[in-house]
Amino acid sequence: MELQDYLLILRKNWWLILLAAIVGSAAAVAYSVTATPSYTASAKVFVSTSGGDSVSELQQGNTFTQQRVTTYAQLVKTAAVLQPTIEALGIDTSVESLREAVSATAPLNTTVLDITVTNADPVFAASLATATANALIEVVEDIETTEANTESPVSLSVVQEAEVPSQPTSPRLSLNVALGLLLGIAIGVGFALLRNALDTRVRGEREVELITDKPVIGGIVFDPKAKERPLVLHSEPRSPLAESFRTLRTNLQFLDAGKRHRSFVVTSSLPGEGKSTTAANLAIALSDAGARVLLVGADLRRPKTAQYMGIEGGVGLTDVLVGRAQLADATQQWGRTSLYLLPAGTIPPNPSELLGSTTMADLIERLRGEYDVVLYDSPPLLPVTDAAVLARLVGGSLLVVATGRTRRPQLEAAVDALENVEAPVSGVVLTMLTTKGPDAYGYGRYGYTYEEPSTRKK
Repeated sequence: MELQDYLLILRKNWWLILLAAIVGSAAAVAYSVTATPSYTASAKVFVSTSGGDSVSELQQGNTFTQQRVTTYAQLVKTAAVLQPTIEALGIDTSVESLREAVSATAPLNTTVLDITVTNADPVFAASLATATANALIEVVEDIETTEANTESPVSLSVVQEAEVPSQPTSPRLSLNVALGLLLGIAIGVGFALLRNALDTRVRGEREVELITDKPVIGGIVFDPKAKERPLVLHSEPRSPLAESFRTLRTNLQFLDAGKRHRSFVVTSSLPGEGKSTTAANLAIALSDAGARVLLVGADLRRPKTAQYMGIEGGVGLTDVLVGRAQLADATQQWGRTSLYLLPAGTIPPNPSELLGSTTMADLIERLRGEYDVVLYDSPPLLPVTDAAVLARLVGGSLLVVATGRTRRPQLEAAVDALENVEAPVSGVVLTMLTTKGPDAYGYGRYGYTYEEPSTRKK
């Protein structure tokens, strides 16, 4: 994945990231409001050594004192210091519980010891810090005095008693909100990447290129009224949607440009991807360009050609194949155009056998010689084998892929179904392309928008 792919994922899932950021910030605010505030008080103890007249003696004494300060910091949490502190303050608590509230640090290259106490009561925190410092001084004097009537070489004194803090040190609202916001954004981005990884739907040309090297020869934008008026080239010939079919026609003319007679099976992976609508409008577009076109209703299970084109479909392809009708009688001219229609006819009990028969092969050759372009509207590839059988005889196929609906494994299975019978895929047609949102970016050459007739300027 490239940088633009990640940016596209973020654009598509911006609402998820925003929601996670809001939830994270709200959780941080809720925690900060409901959490018990804590106050921190600190007392400073200065450590010095007695004696020493020369510079070297003073230097040695300073080094000795710094080493001792580190040791004294470890003594603060011992029972020898905390138990006298408890007795001095007269509090009812244990050494273990008190140890969690008290800490001591020795700043580097100094002889100062910071004794810090954190507690929900600011007054108690200050009193405990000062009492702990005094208890430490007494313990150190006892430890460092090795002989009777001899003063300790180390002297400790409280240079700053703990002050009662006026502001709590935690929770810190601004810091918590910032952390909650960052954590929410990180979780949102993680969910967006996971959602993209689990989404196997075909969104555009890039997903198609990962499965097949066949070219994408056209893109049809999503039409919310496709079921009401499938023949957009007939009902609204000047609409941008109709222009997308003309673009498909132009690109189709470059496929096998050396061949005068061309035949294609129009199929898809699953039902509902717009193959019949695409075949019908493409046939109209080709006839408008002056080609002699035949649209064959080769879907012998759920035929739609007659319904879409508005013709009688009682007699058609199946009747020709079984000898009940002549080809000339079953073929109908669509108006005064150069488009001819051969509907499916009677639905047979054995569609695959009829489409794969030698009679069908002979008919394909005959039609190839009589028309410039022959389009076969066939069933989808995955539910039945009809389209694969027919494509092997015809020698070319247009694979219709509905963006946002067809999944990559389904498209891969459809391509494999054609390759297994050595039926070449001539090109891929993307349908139901979105014209809004992040997914619309990247479909510039198919970026037509559809306007309702009532909203157009007159």
